[in-house]
Amino acid sequence: MRLGSVEVTRVVAMTARIVGRRPHVEPDALIAALVPPPHFASASFESYRPDPDFPSQAQAVEAVSTFAAGVTRTGLARFRKSSAGRGIYLDGGFGVGKTHLLAALAHHVGAKAAFGTFVEYTQLVGALGFQGTRSALQEFAVVCIDEFELDDPGDTVMMARLMRELADAGVALVATSNTLPGSLGEGRFAAGDFQREIQAVASVFDVITIDGPDYRGRGNDPFPEPARVEDVIAAGEVDGGVCEDWSALMEDLTHVHPSRFGAYVDGVAVLGLRAVKPLSDQAQALRLVSLVDRLYDRDVRIVASGHSLSTVFSKEMLRGGYRKKYARALSRLHSMVTGEPS
Repeated sequence: MRLGSVEVTRVVAMTARIVGRRPHVEPDALIAALVPPPHFASASFESYRPDPDFPSQAQAVEAVSTFAAGVTRTGLARFRKSSAGRGIYLDGGFGVGKTHLLAALAHHVGAKAAFGTFVEYTQLVGALGFQGTRSALQEFAVVCIDEFELDDPGDTVMMARLMRELADAGVALVATSNTLPGSLGEGRFAAGDFQREIQAVASVFDVITIDGPDYRGRGNDPFPEPARVEDVIAAGEVDGGVCEDWSALMEDLTHVHPSRFGAYVDGVAVLGLRAVKPLSDQAQALRLVSLVDRLYDRDVRIVASGHSLSTVFSKEMLRGGYRKKYARALSRLHSMVTGEPS
């Protein structure tokens, strides 16, 4: 049977899937990808809007921009000579603009700045080995680490060593986190057994605390009512649209390393989710957090049916050691569902 052009487009669009994708990323591509994501492609110090009710925001802009200017003004060799062990750590709740400032710094420094999330750097070690990762990162003047967190003992030992050796080599380090350096790992594993490593990480940084509420204004805003099933299906038919069953997607994530979630969702502009329901497994919930971050980085719009996305994390999860991660994910999900500026 011969289909018209509109019908052909409809059939092709409906076959677009992310479930089943198994992206492979070459080591060289991992290094080349250490740049701010599309959501922060235009981030600058000038476009950050400090809340006058929270002076720490304007102070943070000044401190980070001064640090960035020091890199570009003195040049790589002279900066390294004078900055061994230097680092700044942007601490604060979600939605206060920490990632915006980190991306602004990376844009200001340019090609000599590496930008990635914590999980992307741990994956780099897996792909290149520790020595290869250290050698690659030593070529940068500044290594920017977004969403810095120590979730397990292995990461703690490895990242403590990497931070120390990069700092000793004169590479400046800039990180963002919802947790103060000395409290990393609390509520996640026996952090008390790794205080030497945690303190080694903390010693690299000067802490800059940024106060204020979630600038996206999502703190008390309710999620919209779940979409109709037909609207979810329609979302998968638009250009760049994908429609997936929630349970199938959550199960598929168990087969993809979180460091590859970016490649997993590349090309997706709209994600339709059928039959959303709450999660009961914390490992599954943490994988969802990583997926949400990569979708948000790419300005993906979400249309979802079933339970409200506000209910996907249990009350126990929202009170536990990963509560800040879940709160950030809910804020970002709200932004992607409503399509409001963020």
